[in-house]
Amino acid sequence: MFKKWTTVFLFVIMGLMTSMTAEAGASAPDFTLRNLKGKQVSLSDFKGKVVLVNFWATWCAPCKTEMPHIQKMYTDFKDKGFEVLAISVDEARDISKIKPFIKRNRYTFQVLLDKQTKVVKVYNPDQTYPLNVLVDRNGEIAWSKGSYSPGEEKILRAKVEELIKQ
Repeated sequence: MFKKWTTVFLFVIMGLMTSMTAEAGASAPDFTLRNLKGKQVSLSDFKGKVVLVNFWATWCAPCKTEMPHIQKMYTDFKDKGFEVLAISVDEARDISKIKPFIKRNRYTFQVLLDKQTKVVKVYNPDQTYPLNVLVDRNGEIAWSKGSYSPGEEKILRAKVEELIKQ
């Protein structure tokens, strides 16, 4: 009986620790994933920049609604030290849909594949999509928000502008 409760307790603590990693003020956990061209990309590659880490999927309607706004921000701020890492959480059977979707919509930001859901488990244990995590120039999480409703892109844009000015 003691062993069972100890195991349950450890899982609860581990779950709390995982969900704490994406809180504002914490260091953003580094990760390395492959982009659509097969190149390995790490969050740490962008130290000194403001980075939007966006978790999305081709089957997620709010994600697809939000993405044109993310592209607009990327276009407007990429020369001011802003980067977007859009991490697809599509399952292996849906991976073939990602490239055509990105190309059709002319998205030019980095798209990464989290096929084994390693990164999403650290940043987004509740698996709320889309999830946006803003990382400041020092590699700390400045802000995060799960889900999307029309108009919320204005809040995200204001946060990005604020971080770029710092």
